[in-house]
Amino acid sequence: MATLTAIQFPTVEGADRALATLEQLQRERLITVHDAAVATWPPGKNRPKTRQANNLAGAGALGGMFWGMLFGLIFFVPILGAAVGAGIGALAGAMTDVGIDDKFIEQARSKLTPGSSMLFALTSDAVPDRVAEAFKGMQGELITTNLDNEDEAKLREMFADVAAAPRS
Repeated sequence: MATLTAIQFPTVEGADRALATLEQLQRERLITVHDAAVATWPPGKNRPKTRQANNLAGAGALGGMFWGMLFGLIFFVPILGAAVGAGIGALAGAMTDVGIDDKFIEQARSKLTPGSSMLFALTSDAVPDRVAEAFKGMQGELITTNLDNEDEAKLREMFADVAAAPRS
């Protein structure tokens, strides 16, 4: 089963560094990355920039349409307002089938702020200890994942240890 995970970083560069780490882990066959996308919000800009990591997209890729709909729900729907309400409601309902509910959308919307970034990744077949070691020291905050409770707790613990580290 693939896992969809969102991790917020307190810097604009954080998600890109995490994506590079995922790419390296995939080359080492320590995780399978089916697809990934990054949202960055440079300081002084009105809204975040988003992009799909096309070089990672494989057979299980979600595709540009999925990422476009997800990022639209998270970052642009509040700007559009009620004019597109019914269509957005149907779209949001479809997203719940893959573990993306209103809570996910609200958390992502509130956590990505100017000067920060967020990595969204669809992964499977991870070697948890090696993946955790590779991400050690990154100051990410797990926003959400559709892992089972035990694995999610481990992932949250890993990022909680890092988040407690002093930021430079």
